[in-house]
Amino acid sequence: MSLTLTSLKNIPIIRQEDSLADIVVDSLQASSIQLHNEDILVLAQKIVSKAEGRTVNLNSVIPSDRAIQIAVEAEKDARLVELMLQESKEVLRVRPGVIIVEHKLGFVCANAGIDHSNVGSPGDDKAEYVLLLPRDPDESARVIRERIKEKTGLTTGVMIIDSHGRAWRNGTVGTCIGLSGLPALVDERGWKDLFGYTLKATIVAVADELAAAASLVMGQAAEGIPAVHVRGFPYPLGEGSLKELIRPKNLDMFR
Repeated sequence: MSLTLTSLKNIPIIRQEDSLADIVVDSLQASSIQLHNEDILVLAQKIVSKAEGRTVNLNSVIPSDRAIQIAVEAEKDARLVELMLQESKEVLRVRPGVIIVEHKLGFVCANAGIDHSNVGSPGDDKAEYVLLLPRDPDESARVIRERIKEKTGLTTGVMIIDSHGRAWRNGTVGTCIGLSGLPALVDERGWKDLFGYTLKATIVAVADELAAAASLVMGQAAEGIPAVHVRGFPYPLGEGSLKELIRPKNLDMFR
């Protein structure tokens, strides 16, 4: 068994209303990759958000009184905090430099997933622009996947990833925030191990495992690799969703 991840070449700076499916298919050809059934395309959240027009000019944001109060405690721009409040269900923690929220999409993350890095174009005042997460990443992945099938006739999986921190470890790691055409979880309860023991609690977050691998290929700074082709995913493709990966609030022991 082998799992191969290959960065895609010639991905341009993405603009609002760009067709990511068309760009990915063209990039596969430029990268000399022949797409196969059951291959997976992993896309960075940034290019999906840009294509969907989720860029916000901070100069257009008027902070509320609550945003101003939290901004003082977090030592952040009150306009940025206002966007975090708009994108979140609940503020969970505030510390200098970071605000931990439950995002409207259901997961817990820092700063509502809002990002400054790699948002503007060369010559722009990047400091005034930020990028919000896609409104419905599962739907975004589905639309891209269906367009790829229209263009190629092939059945693939599409995943959208972002970098998230973890409650119990330092550092960020690539995490799935939206998917279509591949499982989010694989339930191995009832499977046998090498010695015949029956697994009783093993449920594997296979989408997050693949997201972490793809994130290694993409990088985090100026690498310019927002899309990765995957071949050899060791599980059957099928429909998964972000909701499967989110631990219910009543079972979240870290809140």
